[in-house]
Amino acid sequence: MKAHLIAAGILTATTAVAQTETLTVYAPDYFTSEWGPGPTIEAAFEESCGCEMEFLPGDLLPRIMLEGQNTRADIVIGLNTDVTAKARSTGLFAPHGQDNGQLELPIEWTDDTFLPFDWAYVSFIYDATKIESPPASFEALRTMPVDQKAVIQDPRSSISGLALVLWVKAVYGDQAEAFWRDMAPRILTVTKGWSEAYGLFTDGEAPMVLSYNTSPAYHIAFEEDDTKRAAIFEEGHYGFFELVAKTSTTDNPNADKFMEFVLSDAFQSAIPMTNFSYPSAQGPSEWPEVFANLPAPDKAIFMGEDEAEAIRAEAIEEWRRALSQ
Repeated sequence: MKAHLIAAGILTATTAVAQTETLTVYAPDYFTSEWGPGPTIEAAFEESCGCEMEFLPGDLLPRIMLEGQNTRADIVIGLNTDVTAKARSTGLFAPHGQDNGQLELPIEWTDDTFLPFDWAYVSFIYDATKIESPPASFEALRTMPVDQKAVIQDPRSSISGLALVLWVKAVYGDQAEAFWRDMAPRILTVTKGWSEAYGLFTDGEAPMVLSYNTSPAYHIAFEEDDTKRAAIFEEGHYGFFELVAKTSTTDNPNADKFMEFVLSDAFQSAIPMTNFSYPSAQGPSEWPEVFANLPAPDKAIFMGEDEAEAIRAEAIEEWRRALSQ
């Protein structure tokens, strides 16, 4: 009898610890902002698990690499496929334990460590009041009138900027630097990050900006403005996948619960109208109408992490040389 009581007491105590131990999640600033998906996801997860979670915004991979085995993170959300090789090499991430078959992506996903929570196609967004004939290919982009300039992001500091140089490298190979030489006069400026670049575009400083094909959904849904549109290229577009992973150092039982929660309708339904991306585990029939109606390319271009890591330095250096001339 006493043994049963002791066992019951231990079980109750263990459950109480699991419920009260705070789940610490490292996330980008945009994710945790009041208009980002963080607040909605935090409230939904806390309700489902009866626990507490805390977002700590800021840099992701540099931070966790600096902290190493002493990291506070149980979960890291907001990485992307162009940095997973470096992230994986740290040994600081554990298998996600989820069924990749639940994912609705334009590519087959086989990674058992990094789990996509959303995705979009890297795209040039243009203002239809200023550009009547948008480029339908990279070849058209590199020869467009020089007064129709674009704002792009620096691949050394921006994940979207890095995605662009990898996209160009995938399309042009050894001729990528020649593309950038032709493109240079058509670039208004290079910003450190996406927010600054997109702000210049919406302020009217440039008629085109590097972003994602899902970006116009914001303008349509919240501003009733359909003049911000994605230029769809015949070569195909680089697929951009945002990822979540569990740290290998965590012993918080709610970490596994969160990884499972990522693929739930509660999480996935929060993504489109707060992060303005496609949810990773819902198909077009489940998207808000504004997303289902967005133009999209016929072909997804994607580099595995080993390929991306192998050409990253060369692609960035070709871009740097061409734009510094």
